[in-house]
Amino acid sequence: MGNNARNIAFWVVLFVLILALFNLFSNGQTASASRQISYSDFISRVDNGSVQSATIDGEKVYITGKDNHRYYTIQPQGADVADKLLAKNVSVDVTPQQQSGFLSMLSLYLPFIILIGIWIFFMNRMQGGGRGGAMGFGKSRAKLLTEKQGRVTFDDVAGIDEAKEELEEIVEFLRNPQKFSRLGGKIPKGALLVGPPGTGKTLLARAIAGEAGVPFFTISGSDFVEMFVGVGASRVRDMFEQAKKNAPCIVFIDEIDAVGRHRGAGYGGGNDEREQTLNQLLVEMDGFEANEGVIILAATNRRDVLDPALLRPGRFDRQVTVPNPDIKGREKILSVHARKVPLGPDADMRIIARGTPGFSGADLANLVNEAALMAARVGRRFVTMEDFENAKDKVMMGAERRSMVLTADQKEKTAYHEAGHAVVGLALPKCDPVYKATIIPRGGALGMVVSLPEIDRLNWHKSECEQKLAMTMAGKAAEILKYGSDEVSNGPAGDIQQASALARAMTLRWGMSDKVGNIDYAEAHEGYQGNTGGFSVSAHTKELIEEEVKRFIQEAYDRAHAILTDKQEEWERLAQGLLEYETLTGEEIKRVMRGEPPQSGPDEDESDSGASVSVASIPKTKPKKAPAPMEPKTT
Repeated sequence: MGNNARNIAFWVVLFVLILALFNLFSNGQTASASRQISYSDFISRVDNGSVQSATIDGEKVYITGKDNHRYYTIQPQGADVADKLLAKNVSVDVTPQQQSGFLSMLSLYLPFIILIGIWIFFMNRMQGGGRGGAMGFGKSRAKLLTEKQGRVTFDDVAGIDEAKEELEEIVEFLRNPQKFSRLGGKIPKGALLVGPPGTGKTLLARAIAGEAGVPFFTISGSDFVEMFVGVGASRVRDMFEQAKKNAPCIVFIDEIDAVGRHRGAGYGGGNDEREQTLNQLLVEMDGFEANEGVIILAATNRRDVLDPALLRPGRFDRQVTVPNPDIKGREKILSVHARKVPLGPDADMRIIARGTPGFSGADLANLVNEAALMAARVGRRFVTMEDFENAKDKVMMGAERRSMVLTADQKEKTAYHEAGHAVVGLALPKCDPVYKATIIPRGGALGMVVSLPEIDRLNWHKSECEQKLAMTMAGKAAEILKYGSDEVSNGPAGDIQQASALARAMTLRWGMSDKVGNIDYAEAHEGYQGNTGGFSVSAHTKELIEEEVKRFIQEAYDRAHAILTDKQEEWERLAQGLLEYETLTGEEIKRVMRGEPPQSGPDEDESDSGASVSVASIPKTKPKKAPAPMEPKTT
C-alpha cells in the first residue's frame, strides 16, 4: 500500500511541475510577442492619434499602432479605457473572460496530458508490464496464491508417491516446526523438483502449500531477468523480503534453469544480468542472514545446466525426481482426472493405464479430456471405453485425415508397407506387441503400425534393439519384395531416419558394437543429435563408426526381407485385410493373417496380451481413403 501511495504522489508532483513549466513558458511567449509601455505613455499615444486598434483582455490592453508596432499596457482599476479609445475613433475589441476555468485549462493542457500518458505507456512496455510502474522496476513479480484461487492437496496428486513421501517432511515442518527443532534437526532450505515436462512438478508444489496451509509465492525464473543490469538482483531481494514477512511460507520458482545456469557459460562469459541475479539468489538462500521459515521449491527439466553452487547442501538440500508414472501411477492419475467425468460401465482405468506406457500426467489428463469431448460430440451421456480408445489413438497417432484422397495404387502400396511392419513385428519375440495397424492418414503420417510394450520399459538389450531395427526396416523390405527395387517409394524415409538414430545410439553411446568398443563417441561424432563440438576423432574411427551403423541397419533389413519371404502368404492376407478394413487391432491382425474374419465370435476372447487390448469397433465399409507408407511408431 505504501509503495502505491509513493507512486501516485510521484506522478502528481511530476504533473504539477510540467504544468508550472508550461505556464511559465506560455507567459514568456506572450510577453515576448509585444512590448510593454506605461499607462501614461498609452494615453498620450491615444490622444495624438497614433493608435490604430486595441484589444482589451481583462486588465491588459493590447495596442497596434499605425506604424504596425504592437505593445501592451496595464490599465488601472476603474479606468474607462474603452471610452477614451472610442472617442478617438480607435477600433476596440474586447476578449470575453472565461467563466469555466476547468474547460479552458483542459483544452490548454490536454496535448501535454496525452504526451505524458504515452510516455508512461512506453515506460511500462520497457519494463515488460511489471507491477508498480516506473517506481516498481526492481520489485518482485512473485504472486501470492491463496485458497481462494483453488486449494490443491495431495489427494489431487497421484502417480508420484515416492516424490510425495520425500516432501512430506516439509509439510510437517510447516505445520509443527517444534517437532524437528527440539531435537536439533533443521528442515531442508530448498527442494529441487527434477523431471520431464508434464509429470506434475508444479502441481506437487501447490499441493505442498495446500497441505501446509501457508502462503505460497510463485514466480518463473524468466521473471527475474530484465534488459537492465541489477533489476533481477533487486527483484530477488524484494521477493525474499516479502517471504520473510509472511514466514513460514513457500517460494516456488518454476523453470529455474532460466536464471540458474552455469556462470561463465556461453560466448563472452554469459549474460551479466542473469549472473548477478543468480549471485543474489545464492546469497539470499544461504548467506550470512538466515531465512528462517522460508522454504524454496524449484522445478526444472534441465538439471544438467544448473550451476553447482545452486545444488549444494544448504541451498537445494534435496533433489526430488518426478518421473513419468508407472502402470499403477497411471491408473491413479486417470482416476483423479476421471472424478468429474461420468464413466460408462465398461470404462476400466486399469486397461487404459496398461495401454498408455510412457504417458506423463499431463498426457493422461489430455486423454481423459479428449475422451469426454468425443463422447459429447456423438451425444452420449457418459464416457465409454470406445471413447477412451479413440482418444488414445488421437493422442498417440494424431487425428484421422479422412478427407485426404489417394489413388488405389497409393493405398495398395501403403497397405503392403504397413503389413510388412506388422508381420515382422509379430514374428520377432522381443519386439513390443503390435497394438494397431492403420492405413488411414493420421496427423503427419499417412499410415502406421503402433507397438506398445507389455510393461514399462526401463532399458534396452542388444537383441531387442536388433529386432526393433528389423521391424523398422520391414516397410522398405516389403515394398521391394512386392514391387521391385525400382518401384520403391519415399515412404520408408521416416523408417530410415528412425533406424539410423537407433543404430547410432547402439554404436556411439551403448557400446553394442564390438569393433567400436565401449567408448562413448556421442560428444565426439560430428552431427550426432545436433552436436557440433566436442573432442575430435580420427578419420579411421569415423569411418569405422559409419560402417558399424550401416552394418546394423543392413542386417536388420536382410532379416526383415527373409521373414517376409518366409511368411509371404500371411503378409498378403494382412495387406488385403488392411485395404478392406483400413484399421486392425492386435488380435484382429493375427486373425486376418490366419485367414479368419477380423472379428471373433461371441465366445472367443478378443483381448491381446499387454497393451493390445482394444474395444474399438472396426468399420465394415470399404476404405474411403488411404495413406502412403510411413514408419512404425513406438511409444
